[in-house]
Amino acid sequence: MSDPSTDVGKLESAALARKERLAKLRAAKEQKSVGGKGNGAITNSELPRPVFRSYQPESEVLKDDVIPEARPGDISEHVKDEISKENQGLVINELDFVSLAPRKPDWDLKRDVAPKLDKLERRTQKAIAELIRERLKEEDLANAVTAGASYAERIAQDDD
Repeated sequence: MSDPSTDVGKLESAALARKERLAKLRAAKEQKSVGGKGNGAITNSELPRPVFRSYQPESEVLKDDVIPEARPGDISEHVKDEISKENQGLVINELDFVSLAPRKPDWDLKRDVAPKLDKLERRTQKAIAELIRERLKEEDLANAVTAGASYAERIAQDDD
């Protein structure tokens, strides 16, 4: 355990050091606010001035701080240029009609499903080829060729 008398001595010295720091800070603050004038009064020039954008003050003193209303610039030259460009007409070659045409509502669904449909189409063609090979093994060659030709005709009619 530490000696209580030394703890009290440390606390007193810390309190004295803190008082000295606070006294120096107060003196610096007073010197800054006074600005070397000695009387300690703050003049009107040091106070912030209000700025009135949409409020019209009644006091004559405050009317000097009103911001004047903004006036729109002259755009007649710009309008004349735009009208002359409009009268010249549009050059059709410069327009890209593909970007102007609206997309169908389901374009994103078709885009996402297209790879899956391609994969399914390949598998379907492989399955058809395998079925034809099995029939060729089972039946004679002439019957298989006729069956394949009739199947091809049915597919062609379905595509139309």
